[in-house]
This record gives sequence, C-alpha cells and structure tokens, in this order.
Amino acid sequence: MNHLEQLRYLILAAQREGNRVLQQELAPLGLTPAQSEALRILGENESLTLTGLGEMLVCESGTNPSRLVDRLVISGLVRRNPGSGDRRQIELSLTESGREMEVRVRAIEAQLYELMAGALPDPSVMDMIRALKTITAGSPSGIALTRRIGSATEVTKP
Repeated sequence: MNHLEQLRYLILAAQREGNRVLQQELAPLGLTPAQSEALRILGENESLTLTGLGEMLVCESGTNPSRLVDRLVISGLVRRNPGSGDRRQIELSLTESGREMEVRVRAIEAQLYELMAGALPDPSVMDMIRALKTITAGSPSGIALTRRIGSATEVTKP
C-alpha cells in the first residue's frame, strides 16, 4: 500500500471511528450524527432556509435535507417559519427543546474533541487541518464546511 493510499484509508478509518463514538453517545438522545450536525448549525445561526442549512451540512450530501429536517420537526426540536422576505421560503429555527438538545450535543462533541486532543498535539492538528483543507478545497463537502466555518459566531482553537 503506498503512502497516499494509506493516508486515504486512515482518514476514512478515523472518520468512521469518530462517527461510531458519536453515534454511541447520541443514541440515548435519540439523535443521529447528521441530526446533531443540523442542530449545531441551527444553534450557530438564528435561522436558516432549508437550502441554507443544506449548504452547510457536511454529514448529509445535497442542499435539500428535507427528510432530516422533517424528523427534527416531528421530534419538536426544529420549527418551520414562513420566510420574512419571501413567504415561499421556509426558515428553520430551533425550538426551546431544540436549543436544550443542541447544548447537550455540544457537550458530547466536547468529550470527543478532548479524546482527540489527548492523541494529537496542537502543531500536528494545525498541519492536518491545512492538508485536509487543501485536499477538500472546491469539493461539495469542502465548500459546505467553508460556509459553516464562515457563519460560525464563535471561533475556537482546535
């Protein structure tokens, strides 16, 4: 196996392991990683259209995550509001229960990031971020993440 192939599979394995841990921790809340990502994005933004949310999702592909949002609405975590500028547009926002759940999701993610921080020194993390940004630049997932980073109200160190 050459170095680039090994890197590719290590990235995939790390992503799957992180997702497995996240799924395990989110299961008692009745959430999937994709649902938790949607809650986090809506928590970082006052409200978003369905398309706007889809443009920031990395876990879900496509720009119309209607089934994902439908499940969150049914669960009472997200509300659909008529658009302020265009009533044909639906704006999404968190309900009070959704805000409480988003706080719980953040705490679960913080535990995951603590595990990662214990395994990786800061300089390595920054080198990896630079390399992965280069690899994903221009891709749908890379663009979604760039939009999400750009809209985040809170900037933190890795």
